[in-house]
Amino acid sequence: MILTVFDLDGTIADTICDLGDAVNYGLEQLGCPTHDYEAYKKMVGNGAKKLCERALPDDKKDRAAELHSLFSEYYGVHYLDKTRLYDGIHETLRLLQKYGVVLAVATNKPEKVAKEMIGKLLPDIDFIRILGGTDERPKKPDIAVIYEIYEALPDVEFDVYMIGDSNVDIQTAKNADIGSIGCTWGFRGRAELEAEGAVFIAEKPSDIPAFIL
Repeated sequence: MILTVFDLDGTIADTICDLGDAVNYGLEQLGCPTHDYEAYKKMVGNGAKKLCERALPDDKKDRAAELHSLFSEYYGVHYLDKTRLYDGIHETLRLLQKYGVVLAVATNKPEKVAKEMIGKLLPDIDFIRILGGTDERPKKPDIAVIYEIYEALPDVEFDVYMIGDSNVDIQTAKNADIGSIGCTWGFRGRAELEAEGAVFIAEKPSDIPAFIL
């Protein structure tokens, strides 16, 4: 059998505008300079707390907890204002599901928001688990999230692939000793995925089933 573990931000959905708007809201409340969406593409990937820390000026890093609280307040309401599925991702997930591929999500996005987002954007796709960032579980590239997904699987042999758009996802795959598929349509691009050593590089979602089926 085949298990595919998908990242969310930059892989399934283009979330950068809503993430950027939420951080910028908090920065404005704190009287700090804001950033454009392109800048946020380099800041995301390690969870909301790290995103907030990176967004602050060097002399304001001590206000990261305040910014995270403001970010969470705003993002919890506005996380689907501008977010959209990437072209072709829904069709690809439906095809994988049709062929019996087991689907899961492993993201560093706050878990509550991740589950709500997937439920609204992909209500017809059955994911065995949707796991996100919590205070109880280490974030990717730690492999705890992968092993928690394994706990939901039947006791049979699986080919496993981590699918994502950043070095964090490829590092997670390496740490878990599983296959990796880098997605060039996300926030980081081909150069980062190649440098990190992705096994496969997908230019579009329809490349994914071609690699694994």
